Amino acid sequence: MTNRNNNPFAPRPAEAAGRSLEAAAAQRQRDEITEYHVYRRLAEIVPAGPNCDILKKFAQDELGHYQIWRKISGRDVKPSRIRVFLYTCAARVLGLSFALKLMERGERGAERTYALMADTVPAAGAILKDEQEHEAELLRLLDEERLHYIGAIVLGLNDALVELVGALAGLTLALRNARLIALSGLVTGIAAALSMAASEFLSIRAEGEGKHPVRAALYTGITYLGTVGVLILPYLFLQNYFLSLGITLLSAILIIWGFTFYVSVALEKEFGSHFAVMAGLSLGVAAISFVIGLLVRRLLGVEI
Repeated sequence: MTNRNNNPFAPRPAEAAGRSLEAAAAQRQRDEITEYHVYRRLAEIVPAGPNCDILKKFAQDELGHYQIWRKISGRDVKPSRIRVFLYTCAARVLGLSFALKLMERGERGAERTYALMADTVPAAGAILKDEQEHEAELLRLLDEERLHYIGAIVLGLNDALVELVGALAGLTLALRNARLIALSGLVTGIAAALSMAASEFLSIRAEGEGKHPVRAALYTGITYLGTVGVLILPYLFLQNYFLSLGITLLSAILIIWGFTFYVSVALEKEFGSHFAVMAGLSLGVAAISFVIGLLVRRLLGVEI
């Protein structure tokens, strides 16, 4: 057996530490150049003004961090094009606040790495300070309209899920005809959306909290109608009403998961409990309505 200490190919501790540091520097390098491109793209999305200037400053800071790590790793590193694309798309579709908060979540792991490396690489401490300053500036930057009206969105989404999922479950047992169920659900959904929008308008107008009542009503109504469209869709394309109900329930769970994740990131709320409550309410009401539909059909002797 070859003695490790006499093996000329075994890395010496100093060499191993150097290679480990270079690998860590290369990873941090990749993160920094990726964030440089993300901030630069986001600066192109937002209107010219203070927010745009802050994002451009962040981009230049990240580029400076990249150059620091480049001196340690001794090589060039390309950005993660997928992450740049995903964060940019998230900002366009879900808003700047969501994209930046999501990116900041990823940076928290990097900040812990910087803190651990501060003794070995003095520059890591300076980079860590910059990252923490970025986070503080981001809190001042994030002020999107949709976050002010998140309550109206929650109202429209939650009511649509609870009411319409329950109605479709009951109608599935009572009517047993996919097209009739879709028609009944659509009429019910549109009427409920208009009713919810009107109620939100009157509520915001009476409270006078600084929110625009028409905008609040639009957020509630549009969210409700959008959810109605997704939930009814299976009944329009499938003849099997039980299969349609199953797809509708799965769609409801996915909508709840997606929205809860959005709120947990954008508003920094706890994910698990919010998801459990919304999913439990929707599925619970659906189960009760399903039983009611069966009882009504049997008691009234309705056959369609």
